[in-house]
Amino acid sequence: MSSATQLQQGIRTHLGQFSLHVLLVFATGLTIGSERAVVPVLGEEVLGVTSLLVIGSFVVSFGIVKSILNLYAGKWGEEYGRKPVLVLGWLTALPLPIVLIYAPSWSWIAAGNVLLGVNQALTWSMAINAKIDLAGPHQRGLAVGIDEAFGYTGVAAGAWITGAIAARTSLRPEPFYFLAIVVVLALLISIFLIKETVQYARAEGDDDHVDADLSFGAVVKRATYGDRTLFAAAQAGHVENFVDTLFWIAVPLYLTAQGLGIEAVGIVVGVHSAMYFLQIGTGGLADRIGRRPPVVVGMALAGGGVLAMVLVEGYLPWALFAGVSGIGMALLYPNLMTVPSDAAHPSWRSAGMGVYRMWRDAGYAVGAIVIGAAMEFASIESAFYLTALLMFLSTAVVFVWMEETHPEFGTHEPPAPGGVDAAPPAADD
Repeated sequence: MSSATQLQQGIRTHLGQFSLHVLLVFATGLTIGSERAVVPVLGEEVLGVTSLLVIGSFVVSFGIVKSILNLYAGKWGEEYGRKPVLVLGWLTALPLPIVLIYAPSWSWIAAGNVLLGVNQALTWSMAINAKIDLAGPHQRGLAVGIDEAFGYTGVAAGAWITGAIAARTSLRPEPFYFLAIVVVLALLISIFLIKETVQYARAEGDDDHVDADLSFGAVVKRATYGDRTLFAAAQAGHVENFVDTLFWIAVPLYLTAQGLGIEAVGIVVGVHSAMYFLQIGTGGLADRIGRRPPVVVGMALAGGGVLAMVLVEGYLPWALFAGVSGIGMALLYPNLMTVPSDAAHPSWRSAGMGVYRMWRDAGYAVGAIVIGAAMEFASIESAFYLTALLMFLSTAVVFVWMEETHPEFGTHEPPAPGGVDAAPPAADD
């Protein structure tokens, strides 16, 4: 009997541990969401930052650190197991509320966001890998969808809660007391209640030695440019995070400049993130129809929602198109991430997803620089136009190059060992 038979997978089979990981990814979302509505306004109104490019610096520091740590989180998750990396991620977040409460200048906020980047990379990477370990290949899309749905519902809730607290008290310290409670509780759950899951991934690959045990360097090459489909996924993930960055930096500043109050800003930003809860369905949908269709449609919708936000006026239209953009993100986000999960052998799946997540979250840093420069040297509106344009171009790359990776009816085949895709995908038979 193989170890794969002994270690049974399935969400229902491991409902208790799966649910704890859902709770933890919700806490991860709350942690980053606690900054979304409040921190950019804090920079302008409390710390006196006048440069919109400088305000974007706290997302640059976050994005650089998160992208690099995503890469190594996947590697460490293979070598040491998921739980130690998860606990380390929550330990790293402990000083963050203190930095946000007492920071005397914006440079402290930017430096403190390094901690947020480490926290998000380690905790979210391990939460999603643990869910995939427990769920198994036939519920992989559903597992990723549930993970992202609850994670981004946490982002929305964090933005709403801290925006409401700030409106009733002040921009600090009160909103960040809430953040401190979230971090401490998540750390305690990770230490005392979470169990290791890496053994399920190892058992899943016991009976399949094809393409197994690639070196870390070979995984980085394969997931970056050695496979045309994975390249299409990586570039799409990179560009779609421009949308997330826009809602983190430009949307709060644009809406406050239009006269919207901080609590209403929190609601508009929260509506966008709340649509990510639909990932609980879109991930499962992709298990039935494939990954490629929802990715293509989602990219186009997300870009269209961003564009529409500067073509309308008023609280309700802004909330509506923030929601449209969020629906697009819900369609594309979990299914882009499932592409490298499908294409990777279980022996290097965590590392392969780490490479994808590295390129995806580098989009925070690049997006913050591009969006910040557009706001600084042109206008806030230009940041919306530019983000939408890049989303539409990225959609075209996905449409042309990404093959289907679904394990049952996919068309994707990995490149020859050591090779790089040399030709465009063949037409359907």
